[in-house]
Amino acid sequence: MRYLPLTEADRAEMLAVIGAATVDDLFADVPAQARLDGPIAGLPLHASELAVERHMTGLAARNLSAGSVPFFLGAGAYRHHVPASVDHLIQRGEFLTAYTPYQPEIAQGTLQALFEFQTQVARLYGTEIANASMYDGSTACWEAILMAGRITRRDRVVLSGGLHPHYAQVVRTMAKFTRDVIDTRLPELQAEPDDIALISSIDGETACVVVQYPDILGRIPDLAAIAEAAHARGALLVAVVTEPVALGLIEAPGHLGADIVVGEGQSLGVGLQFGGPYLGLFGCREKFVRQMPGRLCGQTVDAEGKRGFVLTLSTREQHIRREKATSNICTNSGLCALSFSIHMTLLGGEGLARLARINHARAQAMVARLTQVPGVSCLNDAYFNEVTLLLPRDARDVVRALAERRVLGGVSLGRLYPGVASLRHGLLVTATETTTDEDIAIFAAELEGVLA
Repeated sequence: MRYLPLTEADRAEMLAVIGAATVDDLFADVPAQARLDGPIAGLPLHASELAVERHMTGLAARNLSAGSVPFFLGAGAYRHHVPASVDHLIQRGEFLTAYTPYQPEIAQGTLQALFEFQTQVARLYGTEIANASMYDGSTACWEAILMAGRITRRDRVVLSGGLHPHYAQVVRTMAKFTRDVIDTRLPELQAEPDDIALISSIDGETACVVVQYPDILGRIPDLAAIAEAAHARGALLVAVVTEPVALGLIEAPGHLGADIVVGEGQSLGVGLQFGGPYLGLFGCREKFVRQMPGRLCGQTVDAEGKRGFVLTLSTREQHIRREKATSNICTNSGLCALSFSIHMTLLGGEGLARLARINHARAQAMVARLTQVPGVSCLNDAYFNEVTLLLPRDARDVVRALAERRVLGGVSLGRLYPGVASLRHGLLVTATETTTDEDIAIFAAELEGVLA
């Protein structure tokens, strides 16, 4: 039975109040080519549950899952081994069904888990504080830009050409609908890292400069130099980390002068999951804490002197007056944050460093073998576990041909930058601790066959 309580008169009244002539007016910002003008062709209007289940199972069987074939995809979502104990622990009822603690001090277990999570993120990022998580890396990036605008009272943002294009698109989309920060500039991505050009884009009206570390091509920018230049002009440096495992080997952004560090936490404890849910990480300098979005859990003592946990700061609109809120983050990816924290706890500092070294060694072995394929070269002078290969022809065609040979052989730059002809031959490939010598050998053999 369908439940549609609103009448046509109800809908007409609501449209009149908001000034829209029809319901279609509400979708004006969705590109015309993405809007449907009727039922989807070939899709039946109804079917039995059994028929739908059988159909969907057949569609799912057409997927090449990450664990079933040699897998070299990355570009912001990475395949790592997640210990079985992570899933076992988050399946406990008190974790799996927990929601936002509106009476937080009653939920001591939730608060303690988030407190430990914040500590881990702050240490990982080299920042003085971290919040109790966000939706994902791209929206955390946008929240950092808004925060920088509030701190500096400026409205210009410089985005590095090495920022993930999907993150940049989220920024541009969100900027379109807010007056807080509206002037975003994205220099064209260059094959060679050009920190000097980025630094020259920073002026006295810049609120912040946003730099990915390592960047979308796998290169490692000089954050210290960029931070110094930004601070000299009164701007903040926002560092974006899409692969947190890298921080087990390279210096934390906060130690290099970054004022706000954000990124994606999916690599630790959270599987690929067909694109989500994921986990946004957010850390900053303590002096900026009241401008930080989301929530902050703190440690204290109760009336009897026993250790306890409280919601120290909550700047979201559900807790304070709406006009005083710094964001409308309504949840905190709590289960993903717990998965991250459990995985980090199992690894420890030494374990994370060892995991990072294994990742880098796997990437070195991959590059050494793939660059033996005729016509293939490596763009990067330095990298962590992700590099850009230059192929003798359009990488999009190569990726499709490799998939037909049951190899998921990376992400073509032509897919990420469809309008940039100079990047069509670029292939972004990633190796992690899950990548075996056999995987690399198969990849190399199939790539050579495709390019022959």
